[in-house]
Amino acid sequence: MHSITDWLRGLSGPVVYAAVGAMVFAEDALFFSFFIPGETAAVLGGFLAHQGRVSIGWMVLVVVCAAVLGDSAGYEIGRPLGPAILHTRLLRRHVKQVDTAQDLIRRRGPAAVFVGRFIAFFRPLVPSLAGMSRMPYRRFLFYNALGGVAWGVGFTLLGYFAGAAYTRVEGTVGRVAAIAIAVVAAVALSVWYVRRHRSRGRERSDDSAGRNP
Repeated sequence: MHSITDWLRGLSGPVVYAAVGAMVFAEDALFFSFFIPGETAAVLGGFLAHQGRVSIGWMVLVVVCAAVLGDSAGYEIGRPLGPAILHTRLLRRHVKQVDTAQDLIRRRGPAAVFVGRFIAFFRPLVPSLAGMSRMPYRRFLFYNALGGVAWGVGFTLLGYFAGAAYTRVEGTVGRVAAIAIAVVAAVALSVWYVRRHRSRGRERSDDSAGRNP
C-alpha cells in the first residue's frame, strides 16, 4: 500500500483522479480485486484529498462513477462470458465462495447487487453473475447505483477523515514525545544531582574520619 501511495503522490491532480478511477473500475470489470482491492484505491483517494493533492468532492464523484461503470461492465461481460469466467483457474480455487455468491443472486435477486458491493470477494463477481442470470439491466443498474454511491462516498470519506485523524495524532504524538523527553531529562538530571550530592557527602565523611583517627 505504501508503494501505491508514493506512486500516486508523484502524479499530478488530474492523473490522480484517472489512476484512482481506473483502479476502482478495473477491480469490478476485470477482477483486479484479487490484486488491488477497490477499498484501497478509494481510501487512498480520500487520503490524498485531505493532503490537498486533489478535491474531495471530485474524488468522491470519480470513485462513485468508476464503481457504477465497473459493475455495469462486469454485468455486460457476464452475459456472454459468465460460464467461462466461472471455470477460470482463479475462480476454481474459490468454489465455495462462488457457490455462495450464486445462491445470493438466486435468493436475493437485485438486492444481492447492493449487498455484494460491500463484500470484497463478491464485489467483482456479483455483477457478472447478475448478467449471466439475465437480470434486467434497469433493475441491476438501480441497485448498482445505490451500492456504488454508498460504497464510494463511504470509503473515500473514510480515507479523508483518516488523514485528518492521522495529522491530529501525529501532532499529539509529537507533543507527547517532547514532554516525555523533557520528563526523562529532568529525571536523569535529578538522579545525577542526588548521586553527586551523596558522593560528596561520602568524601567529606572519609576526610573527617582520616583527620580523627
